Amino acid sequence: MKKNWLYFLLKLTVSCVLIIYILSNFQVEQLFHRLEDIELWHLFSATMIFVLLMFNNTLRWYIVINAIGSALPYKTSFKIFYIGLFFNQTLPSSVGGDAVRMYLANKEGLSLTSAINSVLLERIATLLGLIILVVICQPLLTSKMGGDHTQLIFPLLFTLSVTGIICLMFLDRLPEKLTRFRILAGISTLGRSAKKLFLSPANAARSIILGITGNIILSLIVFLLSQSLFLDLSFLDCLVLIPPVVLVSTIPISIAGWGVREAAMITLLALVGVAEADAFVLSVLFGLLTFGLSLPGGIVWIIGGYKVDDTK
Repeated sequence: MKKNWLYFLLKLTVSCVLIIYILSNFQVEQLFHRLEDIELWHLFSATMIFVLLMFNNTLRWYIVINAIGSALPYKTSFKIFYIGLFFNQTLPSSVGGDAVRMYLANKEGLSLTSAINSVLLERIATLLGLIILVVICQPLLTSKMGGDHTQLIFPLLFTLSVTGIICLMFLDRLPEKLTRFRILAGISTLGRSAKKLFLSPANAARSIILGITGNIILSLIVFLLSQSLFLDLSFLDCLVLIPPVVLVSTIPISIAGWGVREAAMITLLALVGVAEADAFVLSVLFGLLTFGLSLPGGIVWIIGGYKVDDTK
């Protein structure tokens, strides 16, 4: 428990240090002026698209659940996915949204093994879809960066991801002596589940495509938010630049990506001429939108009959 809190404090420190450093580069008053002039129609549109993102991401998890031989109604999957988002975004706790999803999926009828494996494999499919989208958009990204020094980074990440998945699928062949240990037995079972998902062309394609579409929708949300701030940013710019931002912000070194996301957003949007203050405001607005729209997940958690003690 003590280690979990130390890890949380470390992530909180990273988020705070990065945000304070960024804020030191310009006047805070600039942020408030940008937010005062926000265009509400595009903000509302981004909110509606965010709902679409939730349906997309829930469907991806639903497909993974069924692919590994389990079953959970889509409505229940959506409820649990939303609760997971709430925990990821709002609580300063060592309990992450994924852990909550695993627990609640088990409570709703999945075996503990299936609950854990479904969430882990859904995350893998999401990350693979994100990397594929980045690789597809890389020629445009390279042209914007004005050089080719980064052209091998994302293909290398894709190669490592595919290699990792292949290695994972072979782990179901661990010697019986090793599978007597609980952790190794769990890894072996995860390998079998990975085979069911990724060796089925239909299941693999659907889960990865939904990983790609999820990140396209995310890019659309950022584009709409940029329009609400009257920034000179095209949807193509967002499609090329936002996936790498998301990829960087998934590194678990900060609280819900705060600080890391802002630094990445400022760095990459500078390639298309977006001022540092504007990129920071855009990133904060996206973070606040995600935070605000995750709050109903807390209501779903409460009215779903789950006790507070259940997630501890």
